[in-house]
Amino acid sequence: MIKATETKLKGCFIIEPTIYEDERGYFFESYNHRDFCKAIGQEVIFVQDNQSYSKKGVLRGLHYQKGEYAQAKLVSVLEGRIQDVVVDLRKDSPTFAQYFSIELSGENKKQLFAPRGFAHGFLTLSDSATVFYKCDNYYNMKEEGGILFDDNELGIKWSVSKKDISISKKDVMLPSFNCLK
Repeated sequence: MIKATETKLKGCFIIEPTIYEDERGYFFESYNHRDFCKAIGQEVIFVQDNQSYSKKGVLRGLHYQKGEYAQAKLVSVLEGRIQDVVVDLRKDSPTFAQYFSIELSGENKKQLFAPRGFAHGFLTLSDSATVFYKCDNYYNMKEEGGILFDDNELGIKWSVSKKDISISKKDVMLPSFNCLK
């Protein structure tokens, strides 16, 4: 059993699994296709799993896949804490150009589902974090896109000051949001 709460961005959900805890530890279903699809009201078939490990202050993103290679993602944290951010890039959406941010952690076990048409990025808040995410489409390098993490128009409020953020050379060169319009 899972609880799905739609965020302010249509089609984007916070997923909270039912956790069974006792003195030995805990158990939960991190993914159940039938329950997940019922909870979000749509059929999503994931075909690729990704995992990353990052040190404190590492920011990965904002990334997305274009066209027929667009990806929906179900993001969770196995260990550590992150600020997870998604941006609605769907031009016909009432929440186009808006973002949603949430803290995901190994402790709270919350997940974030972002449908196709969203950019995604995260910032590691703990000493390290292991992030795991499912995608409903295969990665294609030629259809990769991105937006600069500190784009003025988006105005994302990151939980760490810019001087303490570590970002790849590739991501620091991403275009501004205005280049996508």
